[in-house]
Amino acid sequence: MRKWFRRSAIAGGSLAALTIAAWVALEAGDRAFPPPLPDRLAVSAEVVDRDGQLLRAYATPDGRWRLAATLDQVDPAFVDMLVAYEDKRFFEHRGVDVVALARAALQFATNGRIVSGGSTLSMQLARLLEPREQRSLGQKLRQVFRALQIERRLSKREILELYLTLAPYGGNLEGVRAASLAWFGKEPRRLGVSEAALLVALPQLPERRRPDRNPAGAQSARDRVLSRMVGAGLLGEREAARAALDPVSDLRRDLPALAAHAADVALRNQPGQARHQLTIRRSVQENLEAVALDAARRTGPRVSVALILADAMTGEILGEVGSANYFDASRSGWIDMTRTLRSPGSTLKPFIYGLAVEEGLVAQETLIEDRPADFAGYRPRNFDMTYQGDVTVRQALQLSLNVPAIRLLDAVGPQRLVSRFRQAGVTPVLPPGEVPGLAIGLGGVGLSLRDLVQLYTGLSNGGDAKVLRDGSEAAAPTPLANGMVLEERAAWQVSDMLAGVRPPVGAAPRGIAYKTGTSYGNRDAWSVGYDGRHVLGVWLGRPDSGSVPGISGYDSAAPVLFEAFARSGLAATPLRRPPAGAFHLSPGDLPVTMERFVSADGDAVSAVRAAAEPAPRIVFPPDGARVELGAASTEATPLVLKLQGGRAPFRWLANGKPLADIERRREATWQPDGVGQSTLTVIDAAGRAASIKVFVE
Repeated sequence: MRKWFRRSAIAGGSLAALTIAAWVALEAGDRAFPPPLPDRLAVSAEVVDRDGQLLRAYATPDGRWRLAATLDQVDPAFVDMLVAYEDKRFFEHRGVDVVALARAALQFATNGRIVSGGSTLSMQLARLLEPREQRSLGQKLRQVFRALQIERRLSKREILELYLTLAPYGGNLEGVRAASLAWFGKEPRRLGVSEAALLVALPQLPERRRPDRNPAGAQSARDRVLSRMVGAGLLGEREAARAALDPVSDLRRDLPALAAHAADVALRNQPGQARHQLTIRRSVQENLEAVALDAARRTGPRVSVALILADAMTGEILGEVGSANYFDASRSGWIDMTRTLRSPGSTLKPFIYGLAVEEGLVAQETLIEDRPADFAGYRPRNFDMTYQGDVTVRQALQLSLNVPAIRLLDAVGPQRLVSRFRQAGVTPVLPPGEVPGLAIGLGGVGLSLRDLVQLYTGLSNGGDAKVLRDGSEAAAPTPLANGMVLEERAAWQVSDMLAGVRPPVGAAPRGIAYKTGTSYGNRDAWSVGYDGRHVLGVWLGRPDSGSVPGISGYDSAAPVLFEAFARSGLAATPLRRPPAGAFHLSPGDLPVTMERFVSADGDAVSAVRAAAEPAPRIVFPPDGARVELGAASTEATPLVLKLQGGRAPFRWLANGKPLADIERRREATWQPDGVGQSTLTVIDAAGRAASIKVFVE
């Protein structure tokens, strides 16, 4: 008995000594030869939408599609299937499954060939981190050592995620996400049973089992996985049998390439980032790209289409299409036509009319002449080369007549129009050395589609424009200090007129306000529309500025606008309600001085008479004054109004609404209907106007 105890003690001591020696050797080897765990794994750059959905991915520098994967991005059933098939004791061992290795050694000794490898997922990860050229005992021992090292440094979750990022799936596909997108066209969050089984089988022999080259081999490997899952208790026999009936497709799909131009900008502006998030919504982007491609094909060869859909309240871009097809060289698809300067045609006219309304020069039902006119040598003509005679301001804008627009621009001043654009964050580009002239009213200036949509956010948003952004910027854009492109009442008047433009032929009414434009020589067709929340802009033409016979804003771009709104998937939002003081006056309610717009160029007699006297000027109250009238009480005091100059009679307007009487005296009274800021305007018999703002307390 003593001898037995002595031998046991010696054996135990020897085992302990060997264990300590092995531990010391492992520690020394671990320090001397650390595992090649990357500090930063080279993965494909990803551009995702506002909800984290993949828009576009880029191959790694070595040409691999390798998308970073986390367990949260993968169907848990697939992970369970992977562990059960590859390493069923994964969560129990510390890198090496001794039982599996012993079984593999016995099978090799018995059969004279490798029946099962005995490799754990940690050992397979070691092989992925240090690729081997051939299988050998030395390589296997190296994997064992590396697996032990990896398990000391990484959690089981981290090991799984690294494996799911690096595992090969055929060709240049690495990682379960790239494989799922290429073979099934979807992210691996909700894999079907047969799909999950195929992805479990592929990494073992990825080239031999590629579905696009050997669908029969892929199906056979998948069915073996399904059979094993029945034995492991993860699948029932019927469920596995149903999954085995699913065909294996031999199609390899391209990875997503949505919002390609915006994605390129994000990578340029944010270098070094692996993940870029845009404000775009994937569903909107997919639909807009389909609309653009269909429209370009209908229009003809070499034609491209660009679209931007933005949230007018925030400036966030929800969808942007730079070309009909990014990869179509015949349409110069690589050119981002949302940022390219072009002639905007008649799309700036709403802002001219808005300034004229703001100044009290016209109302919607004011008559204005559409006849040939000469503005110091500039002779604008209508698109169809005809003239309508006397029309209302509302009709002139809705019909996009050129002469009335230039008459009003001449009255409000081109420089003032450009100043409002700059206030809204948009700087029109003029030829070198040129100053703003009347030609800008008909498109004689350079603007991009992004510029136009930004301006139109002001019309949708009560006059307050918002800076557009899509998340690709190097830094967050600075909000506008004062983005007012038009006063709120004027913006509503313009929107009320544009809402009456009839939809293009075949388009269903959408409840939007919109404007079209066509540049000189039929080079650009435009349409910009909006509801109470969203603005959508469309450009159609040739990127090389070539003429496209027959295109126009109304016939070519407007149908695309209505189709894009309908297919965007966004709910229609009613246009804004009229603000306080905004009215659509009938012709009978117009003051005499606003019944007809008469400029100096259009009425020589008025011009002579006006030249003999100065223009009207409100001298009391001064502009910007705060007046205490007790407006909140029932006994509010009326405000006395005084002016100098001008020719009687005078029509006074408060917030766009005419006061009751026409005054021949240069003094009037106004009873405010509440506290707050108001605009007071006086118009004399020659049609000249002056305005001030006061704050009533």
